[in-house]
Amino acid sequence: MLTQESSPTSQPISPSTSTHSAGHLMLLALHSSLWINYNATTHNLSVSWMYQKTSNAKENTSLSYQINLMEVLPEWVTVGFSAATSQFIERHVVQSWDFSSSLDIKETDKQNSGKTKLVVALTVSGGVLISGVVIAFVLLWKRKKKNREKTETVNTTSINVDLERGAGPRRFSYLNLVSATNNFSDDKKLGKGGFGTVYKGYLKDLNMVVAVKKFSGGSKQGRKEYITEVKVISSLRHRNLVQLIGWCHDKGEFLLVYEFMPNGSLDSHLFGKKSLLVWGVRYKISLGIASALLYLHEEWEQCVVHRDIKSRNVMLDANFNVKLGDFGLARLMDHELGPKTTGLAGTLGYMAPEYISTRRASKESDVYSFGVVALEIATGRKSADRIEEDSEIGLVEWVWNLYGKGKLEMVVDEKLHMEFDQRQVECLMIVGLWCAHPDQSLRPSIRQAIHVLNFGAALPNLPPKMPIPIYDVPALPVSLGEPLLTTSLEVGR
Repeated sequence: MLTQESSPTSQPISPSTSTHSAGHLMLLALHSSLWINYNATTHNLSVSWMYQKTSNAKENTSLSYQINLMEVLPEWVTVGFSAATSQFIERHVVQSWDFSSSLDIKETDKQNSGKTKLVVALTVSGGVLISGVVIAFVLLWKRKKKNREKTETVNTTSINVDLERGAGPRRFSYLNLVSATNNFSDDKKLGKGGFGTVYKGYLKDLNMVVAVKKFSGGSKQGRKEYITEVKVISSLRHRNLVQLIGWCHDKGEFLLVYEFMPNGSLDSHLFGKKSLLVWGVRYKISLGIASALLYLHEEWEQCVVHRDIKSRNVMLDANFNVKLGDFGLARLMDHELGPKTTGLAGTLGYMAPEYISTRRASKESDVYSFGVVALEIATGRKSADRIEEDSEIGLVEWVWNLYGKGKLEMVVDEKLHMEFDQRQVECLMIVGLWCAHPDQSLRPSIRQAIHVLNFGAALPNLPPKMPIPIYDVPALPVSLGEPLLTTSLEVGR
């Protein structure tokens, strides 16, 4: 009687008689035993399979077959086993071997002994060779799998970078921005505003130069501006709006990350020491600002009132394309609703007279600010500058007076040295006065202003003298609780 007991372990081995799911069998097959028995007297060959991790007897299987192995096997045989595991790696462990026989075993002669040794040697050598091939195959397969996973990881990282570049603003850690700006060093400083300082930075992971706005510590208004700007501008997409790259609120600090504008702000060219803007570029900038306002007022899903249109908030990229920025004071409203009462915020010199008195921000108050900026572009003068000593006359009134006298050419920026398109100069200044009309009901929409600037409509007929503004000042409720002038108010900056 010959008895063989073995316990192969593989992933997975499923007997054909099992009715269980492949996943269940996979788990059971990891802990299973197999018995192979042959009785030479009864000519019975039996195979038994038992799972060690189940108490269900139905999941154990046995097969038997009547056969005389002496009639089908040669005189010399090799005893072993094999199993199939589909695409999984197999591992078999032989737990025990048991041979028993009722025959008298006689000594064999030297020739038979030599043959036996030769067969054993060949069998062992073949087994070693096959084992080596199997091991080499397994190692090669594992190496290919590891390389494939590494490639997939690199590709996934690349995809994440691409998505972060194009999927809108993201959150940055404070340490990341500290590193990007060299710990907010003075040599990285680009400028300082009412609520914080802007630094130039470099984000290594995105390979991008950025502008980082750090809000002043302890400023409640700065925190409010930070939240407003992230909420508003992160949803806006337009070629003439500055792109918000990301934000950070960590360690008591509030920071915003924007795309870097190589040519800085409009005011640094008009009133500062940066390069002189030729007339063609100035007219292009005027149309760019108007295009940004048209998107905010009419083309987005909600109406966005910027409330702080000024030369300082008009950024210029490498090609002097306009990028309107600083949405910290912006307010959202439905297109169908009228002006909204808010706390007074903005910059004196750019604020519409009715907005100062009523605190009602509206599309018309934004249009007024655009008109002032248009006049600054044409004249090269600041809105808050006194035109003459001992005079309270401002930029709008000064230009209007010369318009009434037919002497608009006298207000053109002297730095241009008379090198400009006279038709465009006249158009820009008259549209600027039209937008800055003291009566908000007589101002154009920004769409109408663009139509005239593109010479698609005639210039408006304005009165020779600037009208006196007339508007109703509503009674403000005592519970409103906001001061007339908030800390966000600036003067001519």
